[in-house]
Amino acid sequence: MKNIHCKVFGHDIRLSKNVTFHVKEYTCKNCKKQFTTSSNGELVELTPKFKEINALLENIHNRRLIRRQKSHPELLVFRH
Repeated sequence: MKNIHCKVFGHDIRLSKNVTFHVKEYTCKNCKKQFTTSSNGELVELTPKFKEINALLENIHNRRLIRRQKSHPELLVFRH
């Protein structure tokens, strides 16, 4: 029944995870299908390959943020 709603009206996408400032993961509220942003900025289905890529991107992103905060503790980091 939930898939019928998505086929008729489209997915009701909600943000589920911020990977980096530009890459995010989304989940459909109705059918629980997962999506992510591709290199083009388009929404694509979250496959195991994209999960692995997002995990690596998140790891690199977090390490850079930590390194930046250690080298410049007086800088303010604005996140959107």
